[in-house]
Amino acid sequence: MADIWSQRRATRYGRYDGGPDPLAPPVDLAEALDEIGEDVMAGYSPERALRELLRRGAGDREGLDDLARRVAERRRQLLAEHDLDGTLQEIRELLDTAVLEERKQLARDVAMDDGDRALREMQLDSLPPNPAAAVSELGSYDWQSTQAREAYEQIKDLLGRELLDQRFQGMKQALENATDEDRAAIDAMLSDLNELLEKRERGEDTQQDFEEFMAAHGQHFPEQPETLDELLDAMAARAAAAQRMLASMSPEQRQQLMELSAQAFGSPQLMESLARLDSHLQALRPGEDWSGSEQMGGEGAQGVGLGDGTGVFQDLAELDALSEQLSQSYGGARMDDLDLDALARQLGGDASVSARELQQLERALRDSGTLQRGSDGALRLTPKAMRQLGRSLLRDVAQRMSGRQGQRDMDRAGAAGERSGATRAWAYGDTEPWDVTRTVTNAITRTVGEGGSPATGVRLQVDDVEVQETEARTQAAVALLVDTSFSMAMDGRWVPMKRTALALHTLIRSRFRGDALQLVGFGRHAEVMEIEQLTALDARWEKGTNLHHALLLANRHFRKHPNAQPVLLIVTDGEPTSHLEAGGEVFFSYPPHPLTVAHAVRELDTSMRLGAQTTFFRLGEDPGLARFIEQMARRVDGRVVAPELDDLGAAVVGSYLGGRGGRGTGTGASMGDWFGGRGFWVGD
Repeated sequence: MADIWSQRRATRYGRYDGGPDPLAPPVDLAEALDEIGEDVMAGYSPERALRELLRRGAGDREGLDDLARRVAERRRQLLAEHDLDGTLQEIRELLDTAVLEERKQLARDVAMDDGDRALREMQLDSLPPNPAAAVSELGSYDWQSTQAREAYEQIKDLLGRELLDQRFQGMKQALENATDEDRAAIDAMLSDLNELLEKRERGEDTQQDFEEFMAAHGQHFPEQPETLDELLDAMAARAAAAQRMLASMSPEQRQQLMELSAQAFGSPQLMESLARLDSHLQALRPGEDWSGSEQMGGEGAQGVGLGDGTGVFQDLAELDALSEQLSQSYGGARMDDLDLDALARQLGGDASVSARELQQLERALRDSGTLQRGSDGALRLTPKAMRQLGRSLLRDVAQRMSGRQGQRDMDRAGAAGERSGATRAWAYGDTEPWDVTRTVTNAITRTVGEGGSPATGVRLQVDDVEVQETEARTQAAVALLVDTSFSMAMDGRWVPMKRTALALHTLIRSRFRGDALQLVGFGRHAEVMEIEQLTALDARWEKGTNLHHALLLANRHFRKHPNAQPVLLIVTDGEPTSHLEAGGEVFFSYPPHPLTVAHAVRELDTSMRLGAQTTFFRLGEDPGLARFIEQMARRVDGRVVAPELDDLGAAVVGSYLGGRGGRGTGTGASMGDWFGGRGFWVGD
């Protein structure tokens, strides 16, 4: 009880820290693997398949393309909503206020000399339309109106605060109604900062120099940088944004601001200090974009001041960085590169959550043993992933077969319940007897692998259990011949062909391990393929259907297993158009040459003499192909199946399951004829 109480007291609750959402559904690796497998079988590399999955998103989650589109929309919105003449507009308004108040005062002051009044009115009437020139000309004017003088002084104050706000975010608000002492403190800070940066350029600065600077002027840096490099990064990014904003203005706007800047705070000293600061920042951070520009403004755009405009340009730069991160198109790109904080700032917390889920998905796929990099650096599906993908395809096949037979997904013992001698991992619903020896051995091996000792006891876990297979069966030598000619890819049969091969491979490797499966791809020539090779095979755009060569390889496989029942499965969408010559050269002819047909027929006769149960799977509606295959099947007393592409896997697996139940009669065997030699297997 004491232990339980101590555990309860150790539990702590706190505010959600922004990490993975504890209420979010777990990452569905099986669904993600299915999608990656589909792309791999369509010809994508695993690397590209993973990228495509992340781009489109898994399930109903946002993908990288969705987030990139939102980033682009946010960028267009910022460009359209803001105009860069905000500060100039404020100056015009203050200047108009000053002139208007001065005119009112001149009209009201009856004691003023008429000649002096006329001179002043003429001076106001002749002000240049350029605000910068007007402000400069009024620099020596003796204001008669107190309100006019205050409005004119606000122009200088506004310019100073805006220029500082460009480099130090928040200065515009912090220096509102600033006193002479406040301005002196800013001058001192700029002087000390420039000296510190000059030390850095000479390589003479120390951490103590930085700490002394922050102790004296830290109130101007609310982000509280801990090193000079952190301060440089923040200031250089904002200064570069200010330069891009200036470059984005029209020449007239830029010229007016440059002329007005000299009058900030009533003295050119501020502009000189800021110019020195910009020079140091460019030298220390040359990698920033100091010369870019943007086309801004649109109907209904709102003018922004220099400080706020610089913030907009910082947002644009951050959006550009996010766009590059989301593209994942640069060398060594990883999902961990995504700046989740920046996404939250620009698009909101939901975007950050979506990106975090994509990061978790990529990490889970890599860490779960689904994807791994080979010695050449290329990403590959692991054997574990291939097994998972095969099981998924096999479940789909089983569902299709069950639907056509009115059966449920089940495992059933053979007719006499004989033990085959093979074992397999226990699955939920299995009723076969345990193989005690294998089960205990698995438990001991696992215990030792985890650092334990059998002497201290062994505990069984579900994963340790193996059951004895009891299907009534004989050993089979299976040859699956799949057409890999260009027409298979052109007519959309490439992926169904691969799915079929993987489903059959998974079935044999998991349930009928005593059977020998050989996969043969045949296009212009034929070759024996491992399942990984066939699954990753790119579409081949070469002409030729070399059934002759494929049958040669299949018969060689049958001869290697003389005591097994040969099962020949041929998936094709075309008549044979090539064969091997005596010297090994490939002969090609279209329409099919009689010699090519003769070679294919001869090898098919050899398969029949070896006892092969043959099934042709005809894809497509070509009448000539249908006649040819029916004649071939009739010749060897085989079967012909013309499945829809979605049913190809179920047809091939069903034919394999019933392939040794006695030789078929005729070319129209139904799905129900395919189960004689395999009992009632349906499902995984």
